[in-house]
Amino acid sequence: MSASIQSTASAAATGSVSDAELLAQTAIAVGAAGSVLRERFGGVVRHRTREELMGALAANDDAALEVLRPRLTLLRPEAGWVEEELDGGALPAGEWWVVDPAEGNVNHLHGLPDWAVTATLVRDNRPVLTAVHLPLTGETYTALAGGGAHLDGRPLRVSETTDLGLSLVATSQARPDEDVAIVRRIGSSITAMLLDALVVRTSVPATLHLLNVAAGRIDAFWQFAGARADLLPGALLVTEAGGRVSDAEGRPWTPQSESLLAAAPGVHAAAVATLSR
Repeated sequence: MSASIQSTASAAATGSVSDAELLAQTAIAVGAAGSVLRERFGGVVRHRTREELMGALAANDDAALEVLRPRLTLLRPEAGWVEEELDGGALPAGEWWVVDPAEGNVNHLHGLPDWAVTATLVRDNRPVLTAVHLPLTGETYTALAGGGAHLDGRPLRVSETTDLGLSLVATSQARPDEDVAIVRRIGSSITAMLLDALVVRTSVPATLHLLNVAAGRIDAFWQFAGARADLLPGALLVTEAGGRVSDAEGRPWTPQSESLLAAAPGVHAAAVATLSR
């Protein structure tokens, strides 16, 4: 384990470390975990049953967590730990690490490039810092509450688009075994956006769409239901990049919300109107 993480952990124990320093070490930690997943990446991992698929997914998670968990625990030993990617809702008071060791894991197993490693520190149900590493490109996206969003140290800003009809928008698929009413709502929302937006992208994982909103490449992203590990990193990145994050009806978003909309300010209201039809 790096000397810099050891040093930051020692400072954290005395209460003298800043959130900015914690973020820098969190970025190193997700990068190290990403290197493990990159070594495991290649051809399609075949599976004939759901059990075989779940076993392959768990193997990737475990390999990344073996690197990620001890590093983050050393940085914040008193923080709780959340690694179940499908969990949602509020957390108890205090600090929690919310991680997805292989965000887009199913893509990894299918030889597709859309996957990442994420770690977010949540304090009293508010995300205070996040780091998202894309191992195949070597890129690391970071955000610090009140400190902006960055890609490898370069500031991120959301799109300046003001016309939903000229916008590229995106959504993510419902989780496995999702309630049928939510699945149907997703379908109707895609139809509505196909009528109102320029281009609609539909794929997983949610985090990568939200990175693109923060970077100004996509103008809006929405999702119904969802999980903390899917949405917290991107929500903080979009907010710190100047975007608007709400639920699909325009109300303030929290991890308890039943939907999320992250958009450039110029198209947020129009997106709410479209999703509310």
